[in-house]
Amino acid sequence: MLNLLSLLEKDRFSPRFYIAAATDNMSLQKARVMENLINNTGEKSGDSAKYMQIYRSREVGQSYITSVGTTLYAIAHALLLMIQLRPQVIICNGPGTCIPLCGIAFVFKVIGIRWSSIFYVESIARWPQLKKQYPRAEYVGCLM
Repeated sequence: MLNLLSLLEKDRFSPRFYIAAATDNMSLQKARVMENLINNTGEKSGDSAKYMQIYRSREVGQSYITSVGTTLYAIAHALLLMIQLRPQVIICNGPGTCIPLCGIAFVFKVIGIRWSSIFYVESIARWPQLKKQYPRAEYVGCLM
């Protein structure tokens, strides 16, 4: 995901909000390093980026019964973030953190409050066969 984000035109996508799971100790740190790289003009590009954490709807290996409560908590937290940030574009790749955000963005779109474009980038662990399960999805090939 960071490789993909490093290719974005920073001035077109500003401000940028990096949101990672509250239990993820490395992703935001890596995003900060990427943002603080010197760009071609010699200025730091990290000034227009914000870093936030969100509760996951379900941790890896968590039981489905206990995930009901954590999912409701994550949805409430995501709702507050979405109202505060009002993103135009959401680029995501992890279901534990992105499902609440994308679900809220979809509900906002349906009721006409706010419309966000959602781009879900699947990891290399998934293949074009997922296209059969999700016919409205668009498989564009390997990005990196």
